[in-house]
Amino acid sequence: MRGLIAALILGGVAVAAPARSEVEQATPVMFDIEQSLTIDAPVQQVWDTLRSPQKWWSHDHTYTDNSANLYLDSQATGCFCEKIPGKGSVEHGRIVFIQAPRALRLSAALGPLQAEAVTGTLTIVLAPEGDKATKVSLAYIVSGYAKGGLDAIAPKVDDVLAVQMKGLKTAAEAPPAPAPADEGEAKK
Repeated sequence: MRGLIAALILGGVAVAAPARSEVEQATPVMFDIEQSLTIDAPVQQVWDTLRSPQKWWSHDHTYTDNSANLYLDSQATGCFCEKIPGKGSVEHGRIVFIQAPRALRLSAALGPLQAEAVTGTLTIVLAPEGDKATKVSLAYIVSGYAKGGLDAIAPKVDDVLAVQMKGLKTAAEAPPAPAPADEGEAKK
């Protein structure tokens, strides 16, 4: 991940990070990450995008290298999952709290944490900033046992979550896709 960011910077492409991204606390048995950024889109638009991870989650952080295989069943006990075509699926997280269009909380041991003896809670809160912008706050708290200690992996997890927040921002701020052309108009 850091290699990718360095390559993009050296290649002349800037990678925007969240306005605030930080490992608040880390020990061998826990970490607390908090991030926030402002998205130039109204809360409902950001919420609709958040509920469609296939539009914004980086394919580099999927099991299939294809974000189109991700989905989120937006209700309590709903799955943030990934289809592995012809082979199965993986649960990235499970919704434990949802309050549209303001808050989403998942029980989630993301990525390599899934193979460790840890519990993770990912909370994303949306708040209006004026009429046309949304502040997105993310908190990810993980505790338990991980080989090598959670403090060692916390900065990498923070980096990956920053990539996801940037993806959410980019997708939510993107102009809507053009409406399909009327077949009669297309033939003219």
